[in-house]
Amino acid sequence: MQITVLGAGSMGHGIAQVSAMAGHDVVLRDVEEAFVEDGLEGVRDNLQGGVDRDKVTETEMEETLARIQGTTDLEAAVEDADLVVEAVPEDMDLKQEVFADVEAAADEETVIASNTSSLSVTEMASALDRPERAIGLHFFNPPHIMDLVEIVVAERTDDRTESFAVDYVRDLEKEAVVVRDTAGFASSRLGVATGLEAIRMVEEGVASPADIDEAMKIGYGYPMGPLELTDHVGLDVRLHIAEHLREELGERFKPPQMLRRKVRAGTLGKKSGEGFYVWKDGERVGMSGDWGERNE
Repeated sequence: MQITVLGAGSMGHGIAQVSAMAGHDVVLRDVEEAFVEDGLEGVRDNLQGGVDRDKVTETEMEETLARIQGTTDLEAAVEDADLVVEAVPEDMDLKQEVFADVEAAADEETVIASNTSSLSVTEMASALDRPERAIGLHFFNPPHIMDLVEIVVAERTDDRTESFAVDYVRDLEKEAVVVRDTAGFASSRLGVATGLEAIRMVEEGVASPADIDEAMKIGYGYPMGPLELTDHVGLDVRLHIAEHLREELGERFKPPQMLRRKVRAGTLGKKSGEGFYVWKDGERVGMSGDWGERNE
């Protein structure tokens, strides 16, 4: 099966990687060659990390990389695709534009999916002549490590598209949960609520980011604490999602002032080198602010 991923950022290249590791031919497309190269380099780095930890063999790494090609040509990227997954920024107008462009260039049987974490797939699909082939495939960050994929069934998604999506996720050896297209779906709605409350606790001096995260990891079995996850997702992304959920679901999703201040200051998490933690070469090396003087 041929998979096309639009957007070579952390989510896009991660989706490309897991699709290629499952044996699919993958095209990774972005609007600039530099973005494509950065995405391909991200896949190489992820795989090399797997090799270093004895999770991936050298042969698996080479075969995976051989299945992925990069391009900036949208029409060439989607013309033979069985599935197109967009992983562009969380902007409805942009996503609708991408959906329409894909439909114009792809085969009429191609399934068109969005990796959105909170926006309405039904609204995106309204840009299509055949909205029944649209679906949400919400991968979790980082896609090559996280096992869950949330399948979001839009208002006019047909049974064939839903079944196709479930089979694809299972083929990746990931766990699929199927949800109805509502604000925040299931995972973002619950995850953002937990993350916002954790930020309020830091803001109020209840505990350090590391201690809050450890409490959730040890006490509740979280693989990653809500504040570290916020750093991985990006504080700007989390703020954007929270504001969307506040508009749709009410004041319980009002973003804390600490989150707004950090975004204004450009401390956006792992990608900027500092969020609730300090990051160096992709590794967590300490806590930010006053907490940084304390041991983790």
